[in-house]
Amino acid sequence: MTEDLRVGTVLPEFVVDAVDAERIRQFALILDDPNPIHFDLEAVARAGLGDRAVNQGGATMAYIVDMIARWRGTRRALLGIDCRFRDNVRAGDTVTAGGVITEVLGESTGGLRVRCDVWADRGDGRRVVDGTALVSVDPAQIR
Repeated sequence: MTEDLRVGTVLPEFVVDAVDAERIRQFALILDDPNPIHFDLEAVARAGLGDRAVNQGGATMAYIVDMIARWRGTRRALLGIDCRFRDNVRAGDTVTAGGVITEVLGESTGGLRVRCDVWADRGDGRRVVDGTALVSVDPAQIR
């Protein structure tokens, strides 16, 4: 696969059709996250957050990481990421991760580097995470 990388290149989207409530609960268990909004619907309602489990911010950011890994073919291509969490994602929501190249940097060990604006949008169009990522690109994949 070779591609033309330049400022303005749009990254291929990564779509999660419906965030799974059981995965939210399992992620909370794995992380030993005691916040009940991830698994207790009564706690979600008491907090005024609706009637569905709330996805962990880090799990939503991971959709951006997945998007970059799919685009570059490896998670190792992600050199750094800095994100802001702007709103919640709940069980059943669709999430689309995307990005655009904003800067093409010089060669480094392992290849070219690009800086990208990245984001995750909820199915209702609300941007829930945004930030920047630094990504390594194998020189053999550039035309």
